[in-house]
Amino acid sequence: MESTIVSSPLSQNYLLCPSRNSSSLLPLSSSSHRSLHFSPSPSSLSLKLQKGNLFSNALRAVSPFSPDAIVSDTYRSETTELADIDWDNLGFAYVPTDYMYIMKCARGGSFSKGELQRFGNIELSPSAGVLNYGQGLFEGLKAFRKEDGNILLFRPQENALRLNIGAERMCMPSPTVAQFVEAVKATVLANKRWVPPPGKGSLYIRPLLMGSGAVLGLAPAPEYTFLIYVSPVGNYFKEGVTPINLVVEHELHRATPGGTGGVKTIGNYAAVLKAQSAAKAKGYSDVLYLDCVHKKYLEEVSSCNIFVVKDNVISTPAIKGTILPGITRKSIIDVARSQGFQVEERLVAVDELLEADEVFCTGTAVVVSPVGSITYKGRRVSYGEGGFGAVSQQLYTVLTRLQMGLIEDKMNWTAELN
Repeated sequence: MESTIVSSPLSQNYLLCPSRNSSSLLPLSSSSHRSLHFSPSPSSLSLKLQKGNLFSNALRAVSPFSPDAIVSDTYRSETTELADIDWDNLGFAYVPTDYMYIMKCARGGSFSKGELQRFGNIELSPSAGVLNYGQGLFEGLKAFRKEDGNILLFRPQENALRLNIGAERMCMPSPTVAQFVEAVKATVLANKRWVPPPGKGSLYIRPLLMGSGAVLGLAPAPEYTFLIYVSPVGNYFKEGVTPINLVVEHELHRATPGGTGGVKTIGNYAAVLKAQSAAKAKGYSDVLYLDCVHKKYLEEVSSCNIFVVKDNVISTPAIKGTILPGITRKSIIDVARSQGFQVEERLVAVDELLEADEVFCTGTAVVVSPVGSITYKGRRVSYGEGGFGAVSQQLYTVLTRLQMGLIEDKMNWTAELN
């Protein structure tokens, strides 16, 4: 088995280390000038470093990491050719890919020395903080393939900042914005063959931050793991971009003031499964939640933000601690204002749904999803004629064309990889 040196787009060199069952990409210091020798063992390859000139017997070839990277033919074929799946029928479901990124940190320390590893199961103590006390966060963002084959990331810095805020709330250390973005880029490039062809979907990127250290008493975990995996996806709702049907939940609540509704912690999502499952059993697409104090103001859908349009004025619930500050929500507000729309972030009463011209949802997974009907206490209100409304169609078109590189990015939201 041979070692391979590859280069990332952010001046970080990686060593591809194949073993009997897996491979990992280990970061190498750019100032290191050493020869690398591997000694096979029954279960792995051990690395011995000796002073001298850096060398490798790997073949030179075009790589997704750098035009001058040294990569093996096997690794090159995995990353430059499209995966053999049915790109025309992608849903929003888990598809195993090639590599994941892992970085660890002790409590009170800082993250460093992350690495790409072959995608697979991870090992956790039964006493891990994330398993016992829910000390975990996740993020979601997407990569898109352009017509020229290059890859676009959409606003990864925003996800990094949101993770930092959530980590502080959950008493966890977090990667810096630069570490987060570099890790995302490295993971996407290592899984480049899984980025769908233009117009066929996107590569969903799922960063996780969890208390992986063992802890028995209620306390922050002694160790933390930052992990990124990816999966090619199509539409989130089975309806695709056809309108979805929501039901307003007025007994169960997603979040409470002073709680964790405003951060992307894992427990927020388990809490909506009961109401969501009941709604889907009755034929609804998802659930729209109300505030838990007055029980009359809109908050959000299970995993996306809500917008209401009346007389070309766009209203959405204000961020006040119980609503997740969605990055697509933020982007749609900025796009709408750039298109000349008036946008109001305020308390939106459930009764306003009865008179609305349009209603739509936003989120990383759904992007923009038109709402065809909302049912509240047995009364069903319908919107439009089976498709996007004029406002949501305009916003959806602008945002998705920007994400896919089809129009000029005047917002400086995208990062291009090649």
